[in-house]
Amino acid sequence: MSQQKTRQLGDSGIQVPLLTFGGNVFGWTVDEKTSFSLLDALVEKGLFFIDTADVYSRWAPGNEGGESETIMGKWLKKSGKRDSIVLATKVGMELSPEKTGLKPAYIRQAVEDSLRRLQTDVIDLYQAHRDDQDTPLVETLKAFDSLIKEGKVRAIGASNYNAKRLQEALDISKKEGLARYETLQPEYNLYDRQEYESGLEQVAVKNGLGVINYYSLASGFLSGKYKKPEDASKSKRGQGIVEKYLNERGKRIIEALEDVAASHDASATQVALAWQIARPSITAPIVSATSLEQINELVKATELELSKQEIEELASASKL
Repeated sequence: MSQQKTRQLGDSGIQVPLLTFGGNVFGWTVDEKTSFSLLDALVEKGLFFIDTADVYSRWAPGNEGGESETIMGKWLKKSGKRDSIVLATKVGMELSPEKTGLKPAYIRQAVEDSLRRLQTDVIDLYQAHRDDQDTPLVETLKAFDSLIKEGKVRAIGASNYNAKRLQEALDISKKEGLARYETLQPEYNLYDRQEYESGLEQVAVKNGLGVINYYSLASGFLSGKYKKPEDASKSKRGQGIVEKYLNERGKRIIEALEDVAASHDASATQVALAWQIARPSITAPIVSATSLEQINELVKATELELSKQEIEELASASKL
């Protein structure tokens, strides 16, 4: 197994590599057999932090949610590699009208369902998938705290909270003596910087949270795959990607990524990820792959060191 540099997730004591693998592809864009080979390769290459959610991948035709966790559970049972990975999952997105939100009774039901699908007795990082404004934060945090005390969960995290609500949750944990959110999972990449940098980042830094950001490649746009409107046909999501990102600013970012990539014999993908890894507040960006070649490319991103000047060039190209 390759040795990767690691960082700690907040104050949890859990060490993770410089990239998080997004398990939303399991049971969606890759089948069970391919998922198993990807998981084997990730452990082999030292990318052992896997993030999934109970709702993955409910949106795919014929799916009802839980597919990603189920595949991971089968792989864990077959491979015996539970101790080789750090396992993160989430609760709170709607699985059905009665299975949604962060009410204590539902969290209790959802964690048992996730543990069963994952075929494990402990989740390393259990995250609130989105803020539930209809449930008092203290109730949600008490429910998570009891799961940690029972040994079902090692640490908790928050995804899709705004800065004010996240700070409020952290203050409640401190005041009530409850387990606190150790991680934040926000949307963040070279193109989508505004929301994170304008408030969430300060909360994360001030409280020493681990940050595992999603859409780290802007749905694939930062790979350089979509440079002209006709490139929309390159994937199912292509049209939406082109409409959102292919503008003057987007083109400027791709150009800067490719300039830096050329001087390192690297790819735009690797540079986009290396730029995030170099940001002091970011712990491990989330990124997915559907082939072994892509996993090898991710490994190289963790080894790429950008100069201060290159980091500034990229930041300047992506200014609003």
